[in-house]
Amino acid sequence: MEDSTARELIPSWDGNSGDRTLIIEEWNGSSSAELSRTAIITAAPSLSIQRSGNRFGHVWRRVLEAFVPEGFPSSVTPDYVPFQVWDSLQGLSTYIRTMLSTQALLSAIGVGEKSATVLGATFQWFLRDLTGMVGGILFTFYQGSNLDSNAKMWRLVADLMNDLGMLMDLVSPLYPSAFVFVVCLGSLSRSFTGVASGATRAALTQHFALQNNAADISAKEGSQETVATMIGMALGMLLARVTIGHPLVIWFSFLSLTIFHMYANYKAVQCLALTSLNVERSSIVLQHFMETGQVLSPAQVSKLEHILPTWISSWGLKKVKLLHTQIKLGVRVSSLRQQEMMILLRTAESHCYKGKYLIVRNEDISIVMHKSATAADVLQSFLHALVEAYQINDDSAHSESQTWMDKNYEVFLLELKSLGWKTEHLLTPSIIWRADWICSSVDKKTS
Repeated sequence: MEDSTARELIPSWDGNSGDRTLIIEEWNGSSSAELSRTAIITAAPSLSIQRSGNRFGHVWRRVLEAFVPEGFPSSVTPDYVPFQVWDSLQGLSTYIRTMLSTQALLSAIGVGEKSATVLGATFQWFLRDLTGMVGGILFTFYQGSNLDSNAKMWRLVADLMNDLGMLMDLVSPLYPSAFVFVVCLGSLSRSFTGVASGATRAALTQHFALQNNAADISAKEGSQETVATMIGMALGMLLARVTIGHPLVIWFSFLSLTIFHMYANYKAVQCLALTSLNVERSSIVLQHFMETGQVLSPAQVSKLEHILPTWISSWGLKKVKLLHTQIKLGVRVSSLRQQEMMILLRTAESHCYKGKYLIVRNEDISIVMHKSATAADVLQSFLHALVEAYQINDDSAHSESQTWMDKNYEVFLLELKSLGWKTEHLLTPSIIWRADWICSSVDKKTS
């Protein structure tokens, strides 16, 4: 918007342009779609500079650049803004509650009491931090490889565990005899939050980045979080001072903010339309394609997938038949039962030189991956197993699923790519068990 203009004449210009008029326009902006004209330079009859825009608008753009990625909004996905709004709100409520829980924790340690000793308080704080460190390592060991494949669910779980950790801090003064145990539980809970939140944030940053600008998005998210932290700490200090000596008001404020925090987190995760394929999204999109011949977009699938853990969301109103729950990917061959082993051997005999995976159907559908299978093979094997799980007739399920894969698999992948799905790999926990099948022929000796 050109609110004001200023013209600067430079009569001493000695250019020789004849009858032609040279005009140079100056534009400012980090993205070609977001450029604004700041000056017009003309060379006839004399050199003149006509500046456009106003100083306030330029300053505002510079301030905004500290909080939004370069090239915004074209450099990020459409779900970036709603997610960041809800994420900032939930962060704000977290920092306000942190002041209340920290006040209670320091009171329980003995800050302000003559009977408290520095050594005792230091030892209690040490045990609290040590428990959190050990808990973070154990959580990474057991769930580290599963965080990418269920980023939305683990994002919610992380914040829920953080809520439990702060609740433990607030409860700690009520149980002096069990104080160390309670605060260690709280620290353990928050350690899960640190690991899960950091890992899922990295996955979401990669999702938002449309121009290989994940580092820029991460940096600007840090600026947004810093502002939310400062505002939350200021409001938290004010609330802590107002509610001091009124335990009922403290608990009411804490629980109200916790409810809002959980709601804001749910809305933030609900906004996400991830384009990567995990086991559940693959199941939803493939089943719909087999029934209608059409592929769902990431935004449509995001409304159908389970955000909460499956055992919780199954109580809800969504009635999606979860085919992926019947499939075991990357099973250990020696763990199969004798009947399954016989089926596996018969299947391997027909895949001696070309198959990169074997599918065994019994009560569940087990997938044995070849030791040289690639990420594309893993995706194909899982989709093949989903097609077989969709078949009703067990006797002909294998042949029918193979026929469907030969006819429709490549078409299905092209449809996925056209709607923005990433089909390079399947997000799944690491496959640590693989196999190799070797068929040797017996040469007949002739005399």
